[in-house]
Amino acid sequence: MVPNKGSSDVLSEHSEPQFTKLIAPQAGPRKYKIVYRNLLTFGYWHLSAVYGLYLCFTCAKWATILFAFFLYVIAEIGITGGAHRLWAHRTYKAKLPLEILLLIMNSIAFQDTAFTWARDHRLHHKYSDTDADPHNATRGFFYSHVGWLLVKKHPEVKARGKYLSLDDLKNNPLLKFQKKYAILVIGTLCFLMPTFVPVYFWGEGISTAWNINLLRYVMNLNMTFLVNSAAHIFGNKPYDKSIASVQNISVSLATFGEGFHNYHHTYPWDYRAAELGNNRLNMTTAFIDFFAWIGWAYDLKSVPQEAIAKRCAKTGDGTDMWGRKR
Repeated sequence: MVPNKGSSDVLSEHSEPQFTKLIAPQAGPRKYKIVYRNLLTFGYWHLSAVYGLYLCFTCAKWATILFAFFLYVIAEIGITGGAHRLWAHRTYKAKLPLEILLLIMNSIAFQDTAFTWARDHRLHHKYSDTDADPHNATRGFFYSHVGWLLVKKHPEVKARGKYLSLDDLKNNPLLKFQKKYAILVIGTLCFLMPTFVPVYFWGEGISTAWNINLLRYVMNLNMTFLVNSAAHIFGNKPYDKSIASVQNISVSLATFGEGFHNYHHTYPWDYRAAELGNNRLNMTTAFIDFFAWIGWAYDLKSVPQEAIAKRCAKTGDGTDMWGRKR
C-alpha cells in the first residue's frame, strides 16, 4: 500500500490509513491461491444439481419440483430484499416480524451469513471493479461470477474491508444470532428442511429430494452471481456510462429485479433498485411495497423522477432502462 494524502473515506468505521487511490477498471498482477475446500464443495453442489435436473425428468414427484421452485423464489428474495436492499444498503426499514421473515428466507438461500454478504457488498460498491472489490469484474466473467469464491481474498479486500462502517450490522441482534448459530440455522433451513419436507409429506425418495434441493440451491447461487458478472459486462448504461455496471433484462428476470444494475450503482440507496420500481420484472420491489402497505416496512427511500431524467441526460449513454435509444 502506498500512502496517498488525497484519499479519504467518510464511511470509515475507524481512522483509515491513507490507501492508494484505485480507479476502475483496475486489476493488478496477482497470484491466485486456491481454496480447495470451496472448490470441492462447489464442485459437489454443481454435480448434484445436474443429477437433480435429471431426476426432475425421470422420477421426481411434481410436488417436489413445485416445492423447490417455491423455495427458489423465497430464497432469492431473502437475498435481494433482505441481505441486499435492507441490510447492505438500508434502503428501507423493517419491523421485527418482517426482519425475522427475511432472515429465514435469507438462511434458505445460504450465500454466507447476511452479515458477511452485506459487508462484502458494501465493499463492492465502495471499490467497484478494482482489486478492493471482492468480485472484481475487471478480472473477467468467471472470476466475478464464482472464481472469487474459489481463491483467497485479494490483500486489498482484506486491508480495506477492516475500515468499513458496520456498526449497524454488528448491533443487529438477528444478524448476530444467524452468524453465531450459522451451522444450525442455515444447515436446517437450506439443506435439511427442503429435503425432509418432500420425504415426510408426500413420500419423495430422500436422494431425489436432496439432489433436487441442491439443484434449487445452485440455481439461487448462480442467478445471484449473474448480478456480479453479467450485469457488469453485458448491457447498456442509461444512467452513468462511466461505470462498468449495466442494465441486463435477463438478469432482472432471474433475480426479481436486480439486473437494473447501472441504475443501482448510480442510486444504491433507492429501495426499488430500478427506475420504475414496481415493473413486471421487479418482484422484490413488489414484495417490499406489500409489506409497506401492511405497515411492516417503512422509510422507503427513492429518487425523484426529475432527478433521474437529469442524470440520464448528463451522464447516460443515450438509451433508456430497456436498452432502447431515447
